[in-house]
Amino acid sequence: MLIPRSVGTHSGTFHADEVTACALLLLFDMIDPDRIFRTRDPAKLSTCQFVCDVGGEYNPSENKFDHHQSSYKGELSSAGMVWLHFKNQKFVDEDVYHYFNRFLIQGVDAHDNGKGESEPGVCTFSNVISNFVPTRYDASNDEQDASFLEAVKFALGHLRRLLDRFNYVQQCKQKVVEAMKTKQKYLHFEESLPWLDAFFENGGEQHPALFVIMPSGNHWKLRGIPPTSNDRMKVRVPLPQQWAGLLDNELKKESGIPGAIFCHKGRFISVWETKEDAYAALKDVLEREEM
Repeated sequence: MLIPRSVGTHSGTFHADEVTACALLLLFDMIDPDRIFRTRDPAKLSTCQFVCDVGGEYNPSENKFDHHQSSYKGELSSAGMVWLHFKNQKFVDEDVYHYFNRFLIQGVDAHDNGKGESEPGVCTFSNVISNFVPTRYDASNDEQDASFLEAVKFALGHLRRLLDRFNYVQQCKQKVVEAMKTKQKYLHFEESLPWLDAFFENGGEQHPALFVIMPSGNHWKLRGIPPTSNDRMKVRVPLPQQWAGLLDNELKKESGIPGAIFCHKGRFISVWETKEDAYAALKDVLEREEM
């Protein structure tokens, strides 16, 4: 007899893939928090509705999601397997599937399969989850289980925020599309909103816009647009070198704009007191670009 709304995963030390797999099942209300069982006993695993990262079988039709067996030749971990199953069963649509893959799941899969590259000073989601593993190698099973559940709770919170962010971006998408229709050298928004993903999803690479103007708290910002979605740390046109790193009076003096507040030394963003000030800065930058 299967225990409804339950998942089985392996005991002992844990990794981000099965933690994320369990968190995904919780996020989409497939399991109950008190029905997460950590064991390697085949008899106990056979009673679980879902089995992740243990058992030696990948069979989505039976809710079995292991990737360790030699018969599996793919690059998914248990997290990616569960996530693909959600898409195939239409629990999530293509947009949210690719969003989660891009911002989390692919990295978890790559790390667990030894394909992720480690960069000094860079802490990935998988690294953070691994830090939940008890420090001592001789930690008891109870300590391991408690730490695992703590990691799942953390991962679930991250997934919820990721889903909330996706939904918010989707709500704002049409406003970005409307702003793009003017085909000007800038995008203008009367409210602060997420625009970057929607911009590139709707042909942004071919769009002539070089800058974005929108509110920033009580002020306004002029921000450069990246050349492509993959080059987000770059801009099509940087702000003037003379403005780089200047604040308040120094930037006022250099720019000649009375509402100047700040220009990042990376020359990708600047902040101005009013919308009119931001437009004055834009005019200056575009005139320099045409010279």
